[in-house]
Amino acid sequence: MTDDWRSDRAEPLAVGPPRQRMTRRERARQERLRRRRRVAVIFSLTMLVVIVIGAVFLGSRMWHSLFGGAGDDFAGGGVNDVVIQVHDGDSTTAIGQTLHDNNVVANVKVFVEAADGNAAISSIQPGFYKVRTEIPAADAVERLADPDNRVGKLVIPEGRQLDDVRDVKTDAVTAGILTLIANASCVELDGDRRCVAAEDLKNVASGANLAEIGVPQWATRAVEALGSDHRRLEGLIAPGSWNIDPSAKPQDILATLISDSAVQYEAGGLLAAATAADMSPYEILTVGSLVQREATPEDFSKVAQVIYNRLDENRTLEFDSTVNYPLDRIEVATTDADRAQATEWNTYVRPGLPATPICSPGSPALLAAEHPEPGDWLYFVTVDMRGTTLFAREYEQHLANIEIARRNGVLDSAR
Repeated sequence: MTDDWRSDRAEPLAVGPPRQRMTRRERARQERLRRRRRVAVIFSLTMLVVIVIGAVFLGSRMWHSLFGGAGDDFAGGGVNDVVIQVHDGDSTTAIGQTLHDNNVVANVKVFVEAADGNAAISSIQPGFYKVRTEIPAADAVERLADPDNRVGKLVIPEGRQLDDVRDVKTDAVTAGILTLIANASCVELDGDRRCVAAEDLKNVASGANLAEIGVPQWATRAVEALGSDHRRLEGLIAPGSWNIDPSAKPQDILATLISDSAVQYEAGGLLAAATAADMSPYEILTVGSLVQREATPEDFSKVAQVIYNRLDENRTLEFDSTVNYPLDRIEVATTDADRAQATEWNTYVRPGLPATPICSPGSPALLAAEHPEPGDWLYFVTVDMRGTTLFAREYEQHLANIEIARRNGVLDSAR
């Protein structure tokens, strides 16, 4: 018997389609794909490592900033002067974080502990403060508590106008709003005194885009009508206490003051009062400025009514304050030549209201313009040095009141 072993073995079965030979181009393409996948994997792993290291580093810094650690406080007198801002409602921790962000203190917790129980810090006012970088937390507390280190504090009294004014009788000069802003912007940093110049503020007032400096929409048309005269912004910066950033540009300073003033005016009811009186808010503001300059507080509401009565009867207002305004002076009695000058503000020759407010009215004067006292008066005159003012409907009575003012040395000539 023939031993044919091949006949006893199973034949191999073909599985799937027959393998095709790859072309050279296909092999090259697959090799490129494999290389790209390897590069992508390496890049992903590298980025993961970077993210983990960054998270650990930042987490460590934040932990030490907030909770401190051994030696987490600066020593010495600091490196550079710097101005920081305390915002309204800032807690001690928030102030500490601001200081840390500006490299003033080494961590927040040490500052909070140093400030604990300090009445000046717990009652600190919003504003800007000069401190130094890299100083001990206790030193930072002392500097913030020292009122001499508060900078950028601006106080605008009621009735001020943009420009300085001179009293004709005493020759005394009263600083205008632009000068007050310039003075408030001064700060000495590392021995270098820096101030925003009043002239730079004036240039911005003359030529800046109205939207960019915060002029409210209800004032835009009247402001545009003045062209490049810097007085176009008169009255749009409200009196009161303000905080300005000494490091800000002139345009930014004016924009902040004007936009915040608009909010203040509107919150006081200016828009509603204008609607009720069928006037523009800008006109009400202008009336308030006239009231501020022409009357004492006890007579504000009566003088406001005189203004509205004269406007209703199409009479010129004939206020000496509007004559003096563009002349940048204070003078009770104006001359015939003064009253004859044709300016945008002279209400002896210009019908209706002056082109702009003639000062920044305080809340009482503006409230009087919004809510005048009912009456039929058309005339008023101050008759003594105490500010006593007499009101009249008829011109004959007004002439008699003027004679009283003359006898008391208040007036040399009639309105």
